[in-house]
Parts: sequence; C-alpha cells; structure tokens
Amino acid sequence: MISDLLITNIATLYTMQGEDLGKTTEAALSILGAKLNYFGNKTNAPSATQTIDATGCIVLPGLVDAHTHAIWAGSRSDEFARRLQGVPYSEILEQGGGILSTVSATRKASMQHLTELGQQRLLPLLHRGVTSIEIKSGYGLSVEHEDKILSAIQSLIPKTPMRISPTFLGAHTIPKEFRSKRSEYVSQIIEEQIPRCAPKARFIDVYCDRGAFDLDESIAILEAGRAHGLGIKAHSEQVVHTGISSAAAKLGAVSVEHLERATETDCANLATYGTTAVLLPGAQFYLKDTAPPVQTLREYGVPMAIGSDLNPGSSPVHDLWSCATMACILQGFTPREAILGITRQAAKAIADPKAGFLGLESHADCVIIRPPAGEPPTYESIIQHLNGHRVEAVISKGKLIFSNLPIL
Repeated sequence: MISDLLITNIATLYTMQGEDLGKTTEAALSILGAKLNYFGNKTNAPSATQTIDATGCIVLPGLVDAHTHAIWAGSRSDEFARRLQGVPYSEILEQGGGILSTVSATRKASMQHLTELGQQRLLPLLHRGVTSIEIKSGYGLSVEHEDKILSAIQSLIPKTPMRISPTFLGAHTIPKEFRSKRSEYVSQIIEEQIPRCAPKARFIDVYCDRGAFDLDESIAILEAGRAHGLGIKAHSEQVVHTGISSAAAKLGAVSVEHLERATETDCANLATYGTTAVLLPGAQFYLKDTAPPVQTLREYGVPMAIGSDLNPGSSPVHDLWSCATMACILQGFTPREAILGITRQAAKAIADPKAGFLGLESHADCVIIRPPAGEPPTYESIIQHLNGHRVEAVISKGKLIFSNLPIL
C-alpha cells in the first residue's frame, strides 16, 4: 500500500511509549489519510507519494500545550515596566490595571478581532511544533463577553490545523462591577454563564485563591459545570493554599494547575483520583515565585504536565520548549519528565487519548527537529539548549503544515 507521506532517514524517533520512550534510530514513519500506518526501522517502510528526508533529525509527537489564556485584547507592557520598578501589583490593580485592564480591553474588542489576535498567537506555537492546545476564556467576566471569547475560540477551530480544547473560565476573578456583591457574581456564573457557555466548551476552570474565589464558591461553580457536562479543571494553590486541588480531584478533575503551594495531602489525593498536575514554570519565572512540590508529586506517581500559561500578564510566554527547559531548571523536572510533560502527560490534562504519542491509534501529528549544532539527535539536547534547535517540519491531522526539508 502506498502511503501519502513518508518521513525517512530519521536519526532518532521517539514515540513516547515505554521506558525508552519508544526510541528508534535510523527510523521512518508514514501516514495514510489521517493516520499513522507505519513507524519503525526505515528498511521496512512503505513507499509514499511524498517523502521527506529527515537525515540528522529527531521526530517527536506533536506537542500539547495544556494551559493557555491565548484570547485577550490590550497590552500590559506598561505594567511590566512598572512592576520592575517596584510598584506592587496590588497598587496597579487598585488603579484599574492588571487583569482588570485586560478585561476592559477584551470587552471592547469584537469577536472578529479576538479571533484574529488568537490566530496570530497560535501560528508561532504551531511553527514550534504545538499541534494540540487548550485555550481558556476568563477575560470577559460577564455572560455576553465570556460567550464572545468562547465563540472566538470556536471560530479558530476551522481556521487552524491545531486541535483546540476550549475551557470556560468565567470564574477567573470578581469583575469590578461586582466587587461589593460577589455572591451575585457567583450566582451569575452558575445560573447564566454556565448554561450559555457550556455548549462551546469542553472544560470548566475556576481560580480559587486569595482575591479570587474561595473554596466553597469554587466547588459550587465546578459542580454546576460538571452538571452541564463539562470536565473539571482548577487553578490551584498558586498564591495561598486553599484546598481546591484536593477538592477538585475528589470531584473528578482532569487536571489541577499551578500547585506552587500544594501539600503532600494534595499530592496523595491527585494520585488517588487520577488527576494530572499541570505545572507552569513561566508564571513562576515572571512572578519570581516558589516551585511546586515536584519531588512529592513524583513520589506519589502523579502525572506531571507542563503548560505555557500564555497570558498578557503573569506568563507572557509564547514558546512551550522554553517552559520545558524552565521546568528542569526552576522546578526540578528531569529532561525525560519534561519531554513527557509537553507530550504524553499533557495529553492527559486535556483528556485526549490519541495525542502526545505516536502509534497506530494516535493522531497523525508529529514534529521534525534538527538538534542544536554539534549536539546528538536526542531529546536531552533539545531540552538542555534553550531554543538552540530548529523545527524543520510540522505535520498535524495527517497534513504537512510546512517543511524546510526537501519533499521528494
């Protein structure tokens, strides 16, 4: 049988399966339709209508970015400069800055403009090998504007070859107009926002933390989302410990995210209930924060994913590879955990059993990478050298998105 696309002469192929991550040298893989139909030694590979010579290169599954806030309008670069000068975030927030400035700008933007901004942000991620991505709402904080953001996310789905998982985050913070009547905003989320927004989302998320939602409010919001068929996620234990990570796990959460101040009990509960931990080194880096308890998560066998947390304020990071390296330097990941954290483990965080690995049952998503100059074709060299490698080609949904390599 003739395949549609053959990638051959691969120096090192990693399927992300097994103890050795499915490592095969002098390898090939081929795609027929939207499926992989061969991977392994190049000598047994089928012929194809198109062939890419990947001599000297590494092939990995398409990357999965499990936590982003990629739809927003406005800029907070002035805030960044002020914070570097020592102005406290609380003071900026009181003056209408911080997340409130992003909410204001996003509310003023049209759905079409938000879609265009999202498209511009997704393209560089795609060209760095991200083929699956989670995108949260959360900068609308009203029925109308949360729906607008999720509509923009939905409109991106046919415009990009990436696989998009939309998450409803109406419970991101308390909007300015509800500061003195927070219980009314919680009721609005449960009674109005969720029923309207749930059909456009896969997951519900809540930011349970100091200055945002408390534990009881967060549980009520997550339970309401679950009743409307949404999978559960939670921003957890970032600024202070609230107990939301354990509570969300007990509610059946797919993932809990951040976890800078998670306890051993939280880690044990994540393991017990099969919840994935999504760690966000970009936010830790920008906020000069403490590291999450990676060693404890490791000891309990909790799956650890890595997300970019792409957002306009606390993690304006547009490259998942950088986050993988930062996870090793700042958080104590091993290179093996880091590469799994942006592939197979990240796929667990978006509940996609076909993403993050290469196999006959996987998506036909992969990335061809040239290692840093003079380095061996291994994932360790990519993780060690911060952006020293080059993405030569990306295949998503079985289609060649771009290639710097000759196509025969």
